[in-house]
Amino acid sequence: MRRSLQRHLSLVLGSAVLLAGLVATAASFSLAYSEAKEFQDDMLRQIALLSHGESAVASTSQQSDLNNDGITDPESRVTIFHLPGDSVPAWLKRDLPPGLHTLGAGNEQMRVFVHDGHTQTIVVQPTDARDEIAINSALRTLIPLLLLMPVLAWLIVRIVRSELAPITNLSKSLDEQSAHHPHQLQSDDLPQEIIPFVDAINRLLERGNQLMGQQRRFIADAAHELRSPLAALSIQVQNLMNADSLPSMRERVPPLRDGIERARQLTEQLLSLARTQAGSEGESMVNVSAMARELIAEYLPQAEVKHIDLGLDEVAPLSLRAEPDALRLILRNALENAMKYTHEGGEVTLRLLHDHNDTVIEVVDNGSGIPVTERERVFNPFYRIPGTSGDGSGLGLAIAREAANRLGGTVSVHERQERNGLVFRYRQARKS
Repeated sequence: MRRSLQRHLSLVLGSAVLLAGLVATAASFSLAYSEAKEFQDDMLRQIALLSHGESAVASTSQQSDLNNDGITDPESRVTIFHLPGDSVPAWLKRDLPPGLHTLGAGNEQMRVFVHDGHTQTIVVQPTDARDEIAINSALRTLIPLLLLMPVLAWLIVRIVRSELAPITNLSKSLDEQSAHHPHQLQSDDLPQEIIPFVDAINRLLERGNQLMGQQRRFIADAAHELRSPLAALSIQVQNLMNADSLPSMRERVPPLRDGIERARQLTEQLLSLARTQAGSEGESMVNVSAMARELIAEYLPQAEVKHIDLGLDEVAPLSLRAEPDALRLILRNALENAMKYTHEGGEVTLRLLHDHNDTVIEVVDNGSGIPVTERERVFNPFYRIPGTSGDGSGLGLAIAREAANRLGGTVSVHERQERNGLVFRYRQARKS
């Protein structure tokens, strides 16, 4: 059975009230009982003072009862003796000092008050009668508390239910939302303690909306971009099937092979973008210097084909806390773009450096660069600068930015200062 906050609060608060009520009841009973006993002792003193010098009130038959086995008349409560004139029962000693005493009278206990003066006055009262009066008096003080406790328990249940009602209404509002377009929850009528929780839910909903928006755009863009190469492949296959000779068939195979390769690259980039947006890999310390050397070795054959001077500029060994695959994806896409748009005989440099508390990784080339007005738009998925040659899909930089956002870093492109070219820069604050 799941734990209920409302039931738990009602039980805990009700138990606390019940326990406090029982303690208060016991304390009230004890104090009332003690007060009643003291009041009865004061009553014995007052009776002794008022009757001092007078003859005994008790009748001869009552005194005879006292002499035998105590007071037998249930209506008798107080007996007064004046010494030395009155006869007293055997259990009542004549040499008792002044004050209050408790004496045994057969099977009963007697409360005795002795007052000395011209004559000695002794006031006697059975303790069981005193206890009965004291208990009855104390019990009457408990009645309001005993009646109040169930009322308090009922009030606690109602108050807890009323205070938690906004949370119940909030859950209903959340359940009624559309899964495709969830909107933020209102926190106007909520308790102050619940507002941070609702704010966290709203931030989560906002991130979910952003993610769903990215997925919708990704699906739309992917469908649009895949339509053209797939249509071209279909036409090329038909042309291949319509070839009437082996030489003609061989002539049509290379375009088909190139189209398949472009479709493969586009599909891989689309999958990379999707994995980057939904990536879940944990962070670890990455040896950036070792990763940079691996990437240089990977792209070195391509650089040799185009006679590009591919090198590594490392000021000091560099390590960074990041997701290894995401960081590798950023550098790979930057190097791939630089190699693609750098002319033959050019140069591409992977540079590692520190800038105050930031780690900076740059890919520098001496290609044609990117116009200032296009430097932000090139990070949009499937965007290519008008008039750009090559068969790219416009996803490389978009994938790099998605990966950088996941790592908490930033990517940007800048004009090369010392000569023509472009600087791709990834910057990330160093994490402890």
